[in-house]
Amino acid sequence: MSTAEGRRLQRISRTAKEPVKLRRTIVVLMSAQGRTVKDITTLMQVGEDYVREVIHAFNGRGFDALDPKWSGRRPRTINDEVRERICLIARTSPADWKITAFSTWSLTGCSPSTWSSTR
Repeated sequence: MSTAEGRRLQRISRTAKEPVKLRRTIVVLMSAQGRTVKDITTLMQVGEDYVREVIHAFNGRGFDALDPKWSGRRPRTINDEVRERICLIARTSPADWKITAFSTWSLTGCSPSTWSSTR
């Protein structure tokens, strides 16, 4: 690793706002300082596979490997058909289902603006 790369990694470690990027940067810095994978796992409380993956990714892709690749949101756990059924139920009264414990209910994502797609 060059001196310029080392300085850049140190600067990133001081300014990184994303925990994932900070953790990856520290792993690479520790590796560049000659620490073993075992030492890094102990100090960082991460798995050996993670440490090796980060180091190999950095060696292959450079500084781009430090950035997390977020997909924007968590993967869906229910499909559109199930969601539509839940929305239909949520738009009815609990009394329609002979549920007396509640007078109303709500469900995030079943607002009037989304009704047209589920009706």
